Amino acid sequence: MFDTVYEWFWWDKLWLPSELSWSDLEDKEGRIYAKPSHLYITVPYAFVFLLIRYLFERWIATPLAVLAGIKRRVHLKAEDNPSLELFYTTQSKNPAQIDIDGLSKKSSLSVRQVERWFRKRRGQDQPGVLKKFREASWRFGFYLSAFIGGIVALHDKQWLQDIREVWTDYPQQSMLESQYWYYILEMSFYGCLLFSVAFDVKRKDFKEQIIHHLATLVLLSFSWCANFIRIGTLVMLIHDASDVLLESAKLFNYARWEKTSKTIFVLFAIVFMVTRLIIFPFWLIHCTWVYPVFYYPPFFGYYFFNVMLVVLLLLHMFWAYLIIRMIKKFMFGKLTKDERSDNDEEEEQETSHTEEEVAHQYKSFNELTADTKNDKNGCLGLSPAGRSQLQ
Repeated sequence: MFDTVYEWFWWDKLWLPSELSWSDLEDKEGRIYAKPSHLYITVPYAFVFLLIRYLFERWIATPLAVLAGIKRRVHLKAEDNPSLELFYTTQSKNPAQIDIDGLSKKSSLSVRQVERWFRKRRGQDQPGVLKKFREASWRFGFYLSAFIGGIVALHDKQWLQDIREVWTDYPQQSMLESQYWYYILEMSFYGCLLFSVAFDVKRKDFKEQIIHHLATLVLLSFSWCANFIRIGTLVMLIHDASDVLLESAKLFNYARWEKTSKTIFVLFAIVFMVTRLIIFPFWLIHCTWVYPVFYYPPFFGYYFFNVMLVVLLLLHMFWAYLIIRMIKKFMFGKLTKDERSDNDEEEEQETSHTEEEVAHQYKSFNELTADTKNDKNGCLGLSPAGRSQLQ
């Protein structure tokens, strides 16, 4: 059974034009071709990226955050309450008024206390600015390195100047060492993002991000196996171009450099619209949809590859909508957070404080408690001096 599925999956008519077979992609005459087995290394490399990320965030991103004036936020912890905690974890983090009334009776707390408990509990789950800064720093570092590496690898290639050269001599196109590392590192990074999605900051486009990472990995894997490497490198390059600007805009926004953040974000929006909504569909998808049929009749891989590109295009259109909303916000108001954020900033500000603020609150509370005790003792006619005399 397994052998049958394996043979069907790797049937050359699915991956290659009908006139070709896998034997045409065997290394010979000095030509080296991409092989599916090369991709196995991306799995351990993805875990290596996780380790590098941990070290980067700890030893580079955190000190940078301190220099930028970003402080660790301490959330006021909600009191232990099993009945409220059970409702929070199993039913809803934002209970309706009728649920609040029922929980008030069940927990012997007032309605106001139940509402305050849920605000504090939600605040405990909200990521702080420091965590967001670390994540953005890590992504910025990789995207910048990948973009520079892509420019270095492709600047002298004919298919960067003339898009038709992507299909010249296909599929007998020898793989270059720069293409190998460009692909392997990009795929390893997206694998790392997929592995870390569970503990990264969760945003409104969480599902779209999962789809994007999976579509990217499937697209890169297929293009590697079918030797669509030239067009694959171009797709990666235009994606990294705008991602660098997005992450840098986030960094300045978290550091409260609002003018710089807005300027970079406008630049990002322009680059995003040009690369993702103009170059991507009208150059790259046009290249994969129109030109191949001049060389070979359409085959399954041709349709599959173009469908995956269209999936990415639809995601680009969704994110373009969010970008336009963000631009409208800071043109007519203030851009205070990422439009994709899935947290309530007002609640975060209400339920979380810096360490200094918490310390100040506890100090004020202790002073108030001491004053209250003194007042009570005074009512009993026992001042501190009187108590010392009794002792």
